[in-house]
Amino acid sequence: MFERILTIILPVLVIVLIGWLYARHARPDMRATNKLNMDVCVPLLVFSALAAKDFHLAAQWKLMPAALLVVLVSGLLSWPVARLAGISPRTLLPPVMFNNCGNMGLPLALLAFGREGFNAFVVLFVISNLLHFTLGAFIFSRHTSLRSLGKNPIVLATALGLLFGLAGWHLPDWLMGGLKLLGEITIPLMLFALGVRMLDVSFKGWHIGLLGAVLCPLTGLAAAAIAVPLLQLDASQAALVILFGALPPAVLNFLMAELYQQEADRMASIVLIGNLLSLLFVPLGLAFAL
Repeated sequence: MFERILTIILPVLVIVLIGWLYARHARPDMRATNKLNMDVCVPLLVFSALAAKDFHLAAQWKLMPAALLVVLVSGLLSWPVARLAGISPRTLLPPVMFNNCGNMGLPLALLAFGREGFNAFVVLFVISNLLHFTLGAFIFSRHTSLRSLGKNPIVLATALGLLFGLAGWHLPDWLMGGLKLLGEITIPLMLFALGVRMLDVSFKGWHIGLLGAVLCPLTGLAAAAIAVPLLQLDASQAALVILFGALPPAVLNFLMAELYQQEADRMASIVLIGNLLSLLFVPLGLAFAL
């Protein structure tokens, strides 16, 4: 079991490390690359997974409320902790509620559960991201405008993917193959970008960073323990939800904290320490899931 977990995690960490080492040497500007990934590659990844011939969306519908439960229960559990610790909920709740299901979760799901598990995990990824851009943005700032949500490429790709999946429509193999190939760039590019981003964050405010880093997987696993029996998930779905719950805070939280000027330094510490502690919590989650 330990050897299998290592074979799943180590390829992910290798790509992150390469990104970090390259950033130390070249200091690349990843803004254009990240925009390309978010505007083109990620939407195509989402669409190609949801609209794939071998993916039956109706059979995986329970993963939608499961993702919703994990996100919301994590937030409810962390709210009183933020109050007791004297930390703004706008700083602590987002990194606890919204985990690294993109950069780390997608490749881990692919390596651990194969293509079928990966396609199913995309459902968790999609729901988490939709909540992040809506509920998460509102948590960061009450004045957030959600009018642009309908123009978000990931949201549009999700809607199209759900339509194709539910209607049973399929694109020609040659077209779907090209879209899928371009979408698959997302995984290594996300991991590489995560490594580059790790160079820019610091251990300043490490005690708050440690609190958020530990709360994210602990509340996620607790929420998964609630969702699995409540929704009567089968073994494969339960494994995906457990992995989802064990993931560290999303790097996107740091970018959103900068955008909304919400204690970006503290958020950076939570994200950095959380992703370092994933070396402990992700194997724990995989041990429960496998």
